[in-house]
Amino acid sequence: MRILLTNDDGFQAEGLAVLLRIAKQLSDDVWVCAPDTEQSATSRGVSLHNPVRLRKHGEKLYSVTGTPTDSVIVAMKDLFKDKKPDLVLSGINRGQNLAEDVTFSGTIAGALQGMQMGVPSIALSLARGFQGANSLPWETAEAHGPKLIKNLISMGWPENVILSVNFPDTTIEGVKGIQVTRQGRRDYQMSDVDKRSHPRGGHYYWLTYGAAKSNPPAGTDLRAIYDGYISVTPLYADLTHDDTIMFLQDNLENS
Repeated sequence: MRILLTNDDGFQAEGLAVLLRIAKQLSDDVWVCAPDTEQSATSRGVSLHNPVRLRKHGEKLYSVTGTPTDSVIVAMKDLFKDKKPDLVLSGINRGQNLAEDVTFSGTIAGALQGMQMGVPSIALSLARGFQGANSLPWETAEAHGPKLIKNLISMGWPENVILSVNFPDTTIEGVKGIQVTRQGRRDYQMSDVDKRSHPRGGHYYWLTYGAAKSNPPAGTDLRAIYDGYISVTPLYADLTHDDTIMFLQDNLENS
């Protein structure tokens, strides 16, 4: 089995090193093609207006001067011209990708691009800030990841779907189990701005992002992580809201 790894935290990120160790338990044909630098929150950005360079760091180890989506495209179209991978793994992200986060996550985007190019894809993230840990418990993802991925591969999933896996920020033994969830929705606004005065006049802004808990219902990715479970959420790229189609057809097309 040929596996392609990518991420949005950058080629040197600890989460990618953890994912590489996990993947090597699944296959002896593991490739890495990830952004040179931090690309968090780039969503499905594609570098259409700048050249993208591919850099080789070792056998099957590459980085690109671009986004997670760029990384997957370059790998598929150049590195894998002879044989495309059987699986794309994106992550492990330094922090959760839950609820509304998934729409701007570069980790999710890497998996979506793999899916779009015909390869089963999984995005993996490690939550932080919920269980009171002072540091990210990478060992939790590394301990639970291999078996979970093996099980998911053996079961399979639809070709137009990616799987978003979030590990709770707890100890290895503290993981309560696995829950298959739906994308949640927070009951407060996460984004904010810090407006500051510029010493040469005018103002500038730092965009900020909160991390407080909401109160999500059971069955959501948020609730699973809050309660110490591994969350597995099937996602797909079709953002159409079917109920609104029916409403608009009834009220607009016949007006």
